[in-house]
Amino acid sequence: MGKSKGEISSNVSVRNKQAKFNYELQDSFMAGIVLEGTEIKSIRQGKVSFADGYCYFSNGELYVKGIHISPYLQASFKNHDPDRARKLLLKKTELKKLEKKVNEKGLTIVPTKLFINSRGFAKLEIALAKGKKIFDKRESLKAKDQQREIDKFS
Repeated sequence: MGKSKGEISSNVSVRNKQAKFNYELQDSFMAGIVLEGTEIKSIRQGKVSFADGYCYFSNGELYVKGIHISPYLQASFKNHDPDRARKLLLKKTELKKLEKKVNEKGLTIVPTKLFINSRGFAKLEIALAKGKKIFDKRESLKAKDQQREIDKFS
């Protein structure tokens, strides 16, 4: 049996492809994400966009903003706001470590991957990142092209 268009999948994994291009990724962490109502159903359908996702601290808690989770089409009047800020769930020690590094070194926290774990919970992989300069981006593109050429002849 094939999947129909609206069928929900349990092995969802959505990547932020721009994160590796725009940032030099350092440490990564797994965080739970607080969702409302129909958001998990939209995630299971893969209707997620990381366009300009970023994380920020507010009152000692970490939030993610800029992740667009499309409204669930079969929902009634109780649908969610697709662009709201969502709280991330991390251990206190991890939160303190992240906040310290962000404040000290001028790093930022970016979401890199959203997936559903084996228990059915939505998890967000976040990474400490340092912004790349324009010439660094050119070097990344050049290295990618060279690797593609090597793979073509191998």
